[in-house]
Amino acid sequence: MRRDELLDAAEELLCDLGSTALTLSAVADRAGVSKGGLLYHFSTKEALIKGMVERLIEEFDQLIAEQPDATYTERYLGATLAAVRSGRLRRWAVVTSASGNIYLLTPLREAMARWHREGLGEEPDPLASQIVRLACEGLWDVASHDPGLNGESDLRALDTRLRALLKPG
Repeated sequence: MRRDELLDAAEELLCDLGSTALTLSAVADRAGVSKGGLLYHFSTKEALIKGMVERLIEEFDQLIAEQPDATYTERYLGATLAAVRSGRLRRWAVVTSASGNIYLLTPLREAMARWHREGLGEEPDPLASQIVRLACEGLWDVASHDPGLNGESDLRALDTRLRALLKPG
């Protein structure tokens, strides 16, 4: 079984049953593998959570990289909207809530710092860029708890308005 399939099973378990249900045995059962098969990839529950957090960061970095040539903030906005549209944000909420250990979330804190500092000084209006990035965080948080709140027309309107904030003058 591939590592990603094990991470998928753990995320599904978290979404369906919450963080108290996240045990290595439950993940192995959900993935349809022996506990030994799971332990080959993740020797502890902490390693499993760390793997989920790292994968989420990698996926968001990939979304940023896939955006058309634009300023970093425009790419960050595009990546956020892509994540909202795909439903990936729910995974962030459940994975981060699964960790009772602050050290397991260190990679996420480091990624957030990087995402919010990246290229800020190169933006035409650094304050507007910071406002847009913070608005993305708000959208991210709300969408992770109420994914149906904003329909496609709402997301297009938000995209247009936030991009307008980034235009000089």
